[in-house]
Amino acid sequence: MKRRRVNWEPYALLLPSTAYLVLFFAWPMVQAFKLGFQSDDGQFTLAYVQRMFGDAAFVNALWNTLKLIIAIIPLQFILALIMALLMMERLRGSDILAYVYSIPLAISDLAAGLIWFSIFTERGFLNSLLYSLGLLERPYLFLNYQSYWPLVAIVLAEVWRATSIVFVILVAGLQSIPRDYIEAAEVFGANWFQRVRRVILPMLRPSIQVALILRTLLAVQVFAVVMALAGRGVTVLAAEAYRWHGEYRNPHMAAVYAMFILIISLASAFFYLRALRVKEEAIL
Repeated sequence: MKRRRVNWEPYALLLPSTAYLVLFFAWPMVQAFKLGFQSDDGQFTLAYVQRMFGDAAFVNALWNTLKLIIAIIPLQFILALIMALLMMERLRGSDILAYVYSIPLAISDLAAGLIWFSIFTERGFLNSLLYSLGLLERPYLFLNYQSYWPLVAIVLAEVWRATSIVFVILVAGLQSIPRDYIEAAEVFGANWFQRVRRVILPMLRPSIQVALILRTLLAVQVFAVVMALAGRGVTVLAAEAYRWHGEYRNPHMAAVYAMFILIISLASAFFYLRALRVKEEAIL
């Protein structure tokens, strides 16, 4: 009986990426879990988890993170979808608009935060414009941490910076939809809104799923924009993990915060995978 030959080429091709994931993701994750549940003498403990939940800044950081997610994700999705649909209509100048939409992709989180800080600060562009128009007699403190303006500034900075990520994913999904389906709906009398609702959005669901998962994960981990615009005035989960590690020199607490961020990220990804589940036969 002739033995079946094993084809090792697929495994060889997967080996570099697998080694990279194990070395730079899986192993650090295991070490972080050990730090979160292990005392300095190597004993298992839940003291750091209890300390995190009892931390005075934890509830505030969690609440601010959730508020940013609730505000940022719908705004970014709606804006990106509108921009992607305009691109699909192939209007004159739409190619130029695609480049304009993609400009923020080249800007880092910290740079975006500094740009918007220069807009909202006491002597920034917004105060200068309002003063020159005669609408203000003296500069207004937009980044007053006792008001809602720092959160508004963070939301605007994140929407401006990262909407293009969702836009690129949705455009790729729209380009994969056969034009025959849209033209058939048009022949049967469906208007533009009906075509979008009945044809485009259902077939765009896999791309919407990917875009929402990616953007929610990034929103949960938002850090540099918050630090540039608000500093200690607005705290989020990632900022607390940074402070425990960099300022308080407690890697155990930083690891617990990192694990909590990971749990929220996995829960949000699972939610999107279940809520926007796509059957294979529906795609085919």
